Amino acid sequence: MSAPALGNRLKEHRARCGLTQAELAARVQVTRKTINTVENRVFVPSAILALRLAAALGVPVEDVFYLEEN
Repeated sequence: MSAPALGNRLKEHRARCGLTQAELAARVQVTRKTINTVENRVFVPSAILALRLAAALGVPVEDVFYLEEN
């Protein structure tokens, strides 16, 4: 049994808020590249970053991140 992957709806929530990757990055004090790699599932964010992203978007963390069962 393989571990579940972490899916996200970060791009959708960011677009709904009218934010660019750079603007969201500035709100949570990371680089634009970090936002890009999270959106494209290259990088799995820490719990702290996931919570900060959700807070910056005004939604519960479960609305942004979810487990994908294999």
